[in-house]
Amino acid sequence: MTFVDHSTTFHGLPVFTFPGPDHDDLPAADAVAWRLDCYAADELPFDELWEGFTARVPTERVRALVLGPWWEDEYTDLRPALELILADAARFPALRALFLADVTGEECEISWLQLTDVTPVLEAFPLLEEFTVRGGDSQGLGEEPLSLRPVRHEALRVLRFESGGLPGQVVRALGECELPALEHLELWLGVQQYGGDATVPDLAPVLAGGRFPALRHLGLQDSELQDEIAAAVASAPVVAQLESLSLSMGTLTDTGAEALLGGQPLGHLKRLDLHHHFLSDPMTDRLRTALGAAGTELDLSDRQTPHRWREEEWRYVAVSE
Repeated sequence: MTFVDHSTTFHGLPVFTFPGPDHDDLPAADAVAWRLDCYAADELPFDELWEGFTARVPTERVRALVLGPWWEDEYTDLRPALELILADAARFPALRALFLADVTGEECEISWLQLTDVTPVLEAFPLLEEFTVRGGDSQGLGEEPLSLRPVRHEALRVLRFESGGLPGQVVRALGECELPALEHLELWLGVQQYGGDATVPDLAPVLAGGRFPALRHLGLQDSELQDEIAAAVASAPVVAQLESLSLSMGTLTDTGAEALLGGQPLGHLKRLDLHHHFLSDPMTDRLRTALGAAGTELDLSDRQTPHRWREEEWRYVAVSE
């Protein structure tokens, strides 16, 4: 899987790419999610693009920001661009959603997106409701890797980490966060080769329930430990409060599916997403029978076939490099 296209909607708003400070016919500030992209803005340096954006658009009415490529020539890490945004946080009292970073695979592979500590975003925007983070710097090219510190945030409802290798430190810090309004949590865990060193015990605070009392959707996805995660989910207290669950994009086999079927009832779920899997036909039939009877929408699309190398089978996640 690769990111071929930029997002067209975010936080329920159409995405509009700011064309640069010299262009007219801008939409109303609160009618769109504003995308900032140095490539699309005549290859302006980000500091000039940001200055033009904040000068032309009434920032006090902006509801959503989407950050595209923040480099105009040679690739740079995120921190300087993010520091400009954070320095102007007081100018965005209506901001409710931020996406770091809407970048396609052609522009930069996800494993090469050099991120930083994203905790200051939650500290600077206490009314933020939706936060998406893509990347992680698993190649060690940035000044610091993607990281998170335990934080309390009263308003955050949607949190996504999209990564080919999500650092275990982020998962552990998340387990110590207090997010009483969080309804949707999505973690692309990735593979160890690209920095995804989170373990199933690291997920224990999330799976235990109680940390996020409003949680209704949980995605533990894109993992090479998908069978072990499925086994942990099968007895996890958090499942009882969920309306939907995703264990998709990873290396799920019949072993993990058997654990799900043998664990706690899942019939209360409105949706169970297992797409991109390595399940056998008999197992998919068993899942459809067990969950279809309960009315659960089941996604078993994108079945994969293991690669063979020297008599060994190799299973792969949807997003890594």
